[in-house]
Amino acid sequence: MSVARPTIGKVSTLPLITTAERQHRLGRRHRLAPSARAADVAQAADSVVGLHATDAATVFLSLRARLGGGEPGAIERALYEDVRLVRLLSMRNTLFAVSTELAPYVDASTARAIAAKERRTFLKHLDEDGQGLDAAWLALAESDALDALDSHGPSTGSQLSAAVPALRQKITINRGKKYETETGVATRVIRLLAADGRIRRDRPRGSWTSSQYRWVHTEPWPAMPPPEARAELARRWLHAYGPATEADLKWWTGWTLTDVRKALAAVGPDEVRLDDGTTALVAPGDTGPEPAPEPWAALLPALDPSAMGWADRGFHLDPAHRPALFDYAGNVGPTVWWNGEIVGGWAQHADGRIVHRLLGDPGRDAEEAIAAEAARLAAWVAGARITPRFRTPLERELVAQ
Repeated sequence: MSVARPTIGKVSTLPLITTAERQHRLGRRHRLAPSARAADVAQAADSVVGLHATDAATVFLSLRARLGGGEPGAIERALYEDVRLVRLLSMRNTLFAVSTELAPYVDASTARAIAAKERRTFLKHLDEDGQGLDAAWLALAESDALDALDSHGPSTGSQLSAAVPALRQKITINRGKKYETETGVATRVIRLLAADGRIRRDRPRGSWTSSQYRWVHTEPWPAMPPPEARAELARRWLHAYGPATEADLKWWTGWTLTDVRKALAAVGPDEVRLDDGTTALVAPGDTGPEPAPEPWAALLPALDPSAMGWADRGFHLDPAHRPALFDYAGNVGPTVWWNGEIVGGWAQHADGRIVHRLLGDPGRDAEEAIAAEAARLAAWVAGARITPRFRTPLERELVAQ
């Protein structure tokens, strides 16, 4: 479904969704307004479709902001005991945490294609290395790794390498070129098994902020037709992020433009007009007015989905603030929100304090609410140390001050 701008006459007849209403939707649908907070972690994750999981702390801090209660231990139980959430290499070739109910759709729509590409790339590296390692060798190495997990239980990558001789193999990538490098295969084999859904991340070594995961043997997700899965993911995304555009969905998923348009055509979204005269898409029937929730403040972590859900974030972010809050690759750092707008950034100081800076004057009510939310975050984090994987200018300044 192509989203071409309609004629002037048609635009004037489309339902209007204002910038303020988009911000109201964000507060309520992303469960950031206190009255909208989720009852459990799966509900919180589903409200934004998926949580960025490249940085381990992001999953926990994104959930904290959307839950009515719950300490880190409750989130850990959901991830590693009840398995209500799982991490998948998926949208934009990035790690996301999604509910187990949604996981088969994410797997079929996105992760399967990524896994196949990862396997082709690794087999090419094996062939170019010239040691005779091939698909049969890889299949045996994977089988031995799964047997080791069955025998030894949850294991780190190092523990798997110690148990499986094949994982201690080294290969040379880009042989003969000036950027030739020798690398071990363990990380790549484990990545392939995870991408295929045959292993999943279990409790890490250390605290909830650690990314040194243990791995457990699991069963792949049930197969379903990719077009059906993409349509379901697009429908959920439109509900969470609409009004949005075809370009936003393409950016968020990493799908081809053809797949995006086919998914949208299957969903049949409604078209709306925005304050600036452009048009956008919402889920079918989702054109009604959005009442304002109660005033709300939030301190969201680096890569939180409420800041990363659109290619165009102009309705909640002043472009002048972007250089302070994003790194050179487009990754957002920790952000401070007031009523659906990003108004500043925060960090954990070297002495453990939560510190923040506002990039403007949102008013006394906002300042008091943000200070209270910073205190709530500090109490929740307790003694944990939070350092975003992708450092941004403002976060670095706050840590150093």
